[in-house]
Amino acid sequence: MAYRLSAELAAHTDDVRGIAAQGSDMVVTVSRDGTGRIWRRAGGGGFAEDSVLAGHTGFVSSVAVLPATDEHPEGLVATGGMDATICVWDPRRTGEPVARLRGHQQNVCALAAGSDGRTLVSGSWDKTARVWDVGGQCTHTLAGHAQAVWGVLLLDARTVVTASADRLVRCWQDGRLTQTLEGHTDCVRALAAVDASRVASAANDGTVRVWDVGAGTCTRVLRGHTSLVYAVAGSAGVLASGGEDRTVRVWRDAREEA
Repeated sequence: MAYRLSAELAAHTDDVRGIAAQGSDMVVTVSRDGTGRIWRRAGGGGFAEDSVLAGHTGFVSSVAVLPATDEHPEGLVATGGMDATICVWDPRRTGEPVARLRGHQQNVCALAAGSDGRTLVSGSWDKTARVWDVGGQCTHTLAGHAQAVWGVLLLDARTVVTASADRLVRCWQDGRLTQTLEGHTDCVRALAAVDASRVASAANDGTVRVWDVGAGTCTRVLRGHTSLVYAVAGSAGVLASGGEDRTVRVWRDAREEA
């Protein structure tokens, strides 16, 4: 399959640290310039800047988009920053956050949204992950990693997966640790769902690993990157990973496709 660049979104004044999408017509980016930005599809298939999210007091490190609900028909946007705060935004009214979630002690470097439109998981340099109701309540604090939590994932309504600089992937159910997945030899940076029972993890050791969460086993090791792997995403049986080697690699059925 051939891939080509379809759009460039230019407005941030410092490096972009995160990106999330709501469907195919809205993209949200966050940057070390201290802002988030919402982009909407414009004529010709490109995107135009719609609004600027200015609520943090330092770098903005992470972003997630929560699905639409009756109360919020365009969903909600969550941004996490060096100020240890999570700001929750309604993309229709971006003057001020609709909520600020406080509890972390250091940079909020990872966010993931639940399918119910109300649940959010965050990971932080303070070595914890937290599960939130976006109205403001922290429902679980997941403590156990020895270093920063760089990746978080809500696999289902009860199951959270976390990835850390301590080289471990951990699985939690209803706030309790259920599995510790060992295999990476360096910092684990990111997580993605493969299906209802499997997750993929990307690490500084240059690999992407696929794990069976229930069994606690690694089922595949995807090799191809020549340096640190910073990001991984999954959709419809396909994984995409991006790394310091300046490549994006696409994998289908655990084989490199492009």
